[in-house]
Amino acid sequence: MAQRLRPVGPEFVETAPVRLVFARDMAAAPEAVFRALAEDVTGWPEWFSAVTSVRPTEGGREVRLRGGTRFRETVLAGKAPELYAYRVDVTNVPGARAWVEEWRLTPAGTGTRVRMTFALDGTAAFRLVCRLIRPGVGRAFRDAVTALDRRLR
Repeated sequence: MAQRLRPVGPEFVETAPVRLVFARDMAAAPEAVFRALAEDVTGWPEWFSAVTSVRPTEGGREVRLRGGTRFRETVLAGKAPELYAYRVDVTNVPGARAWVEEWRLTPAGTGTRVRMTFALDGTAAFRLVCRLIRPGVGRAFRDAVTALDRRLR
């Protein structure tokens, strides 16, 4: 059953009770990475294996993941080529109460350092599960960034 989450802003990335932060360097330039994240949203399933579909909406997008997880999101920040952030407004993830994902892009030599932060809040059980799945989420992030880097070369 889908549930509406608390409408938090970009500052939630710094104050969330659960923060999962991952980083990886890419050979692709920040401008190319930003375009793939923010402008070519329907292309996400081609490089992020957990994502099965993305459909742009007014001010955001609808996302489906393998296993049936669904999100309706609002873009909070799209500052090319350094920041792309969105809030989950509606999801079928049990126990979630607030959720923001932020992608920060910084130059790293001729490439890009990508830092992704999952900022989360929810029931005690939700927060515990988020901490327990951290290694798997980190692996999915690394695999996605590696696949995106190959795609952008």
